[in-house]
Amino acid sequence: MAVQSGVQHSPLVSTSAISQSYTQGIVAGLIGATTIALWFFLIDLFNGRPFYTPNVLGTALFHRGAALDQAVMNQSISFETVLFYTWIHGMVFCLIGGLAAKLLDLAERNFDLGFGVVLFLVIFEFGFVAAAFVFAEPILHLLAWPLVLAGNLLAAISMTIYFWRQHATLSISP
Repeated sequence: MAVQSGVQHSPLVSTSAISQSYTQGIVAGLIGATTIALWFFLIDLFNGRPFYTPNVLGTALFHRGAALDQAVMNQSISFETVLFYTWIHGMVFCLIGGLAAKLLDLAERNFDLGFGVVLFLVIFEFGFVAAAFVFAEPILHLLAWPLVLAGNLLAAISMTIYFWRQHATLSISP
């Protein structure tokens, strides 16, 4: 087998670009998670029930809704539930941010993918809302679904603004 010596092959994507993409995904996820957490904290504070929303969502997630009626009736806030739910919520948003960062990196390298990425993210957002209506209807009634929709839109907008600033040269064409 013939091998050329002295020839260096560069990888298609550098390690620093991968690291930058992961960093952007984590930062965008934290921005989105913080936006929606602050949104519901302000709503809960305005309603005189601080930490009500993460307590209800954490109770539904960790106890599969079994203790949901009791938590709503007593309005007792479990800070352990709130902290664990907030941690999981942040991790999920970081995963979503990481996926979005990777898709945007692909779109920057291949201009034909840009519109598909935007379409995918829009469908993802509406898919989440539809899944929430199907699988979490009792929780949406407790939390008022328009507020949930508004919070998700605020999080998506804040993440979009961050990504827009990070990928200022990205061109999207159908």
